[in-house]
Amino acid sequence: MFGKRLAELRNSKGISQYELASQMNLSRGQIANYEQGTREPDFATLIALADFFEVSLDSLLGRGWTVNEELDNIAYLSGNKEKLTIEEADFLKESLISLRKYESQLKIKK
Repeated sequence: MFGKRLAELRNSKGISQYELASQMNLSRGQIANYEQGTREPDFATLIALADFFEVSLDSLLGRGWTVNEELDNIAYLSGNKEKLTIEEADFLKESLISLRKYESQLKIKK
């Protein structure tokens, strides 16, 4: 799952494996191995990748925010179908988490 997610994020930025490797001080082979699932990055590299793509580690690892593959990241907003970018999906996820935390704290105070 991580490899697929890494490739999605890289492609959403429109950069090649070579460009990502250069910006991360890694080899293109390392990026290819991560995307193919033949190797896994260490914790420091995971954190650096999450920072680079401005996503949470959970999002980078494909945890927590599942998307129905058949819908291909389509959200129904105001009755319209709109394709979400990865960044938009992550933003919506973080907003929902914040809203739920806020609502749970309101319930505690009552």
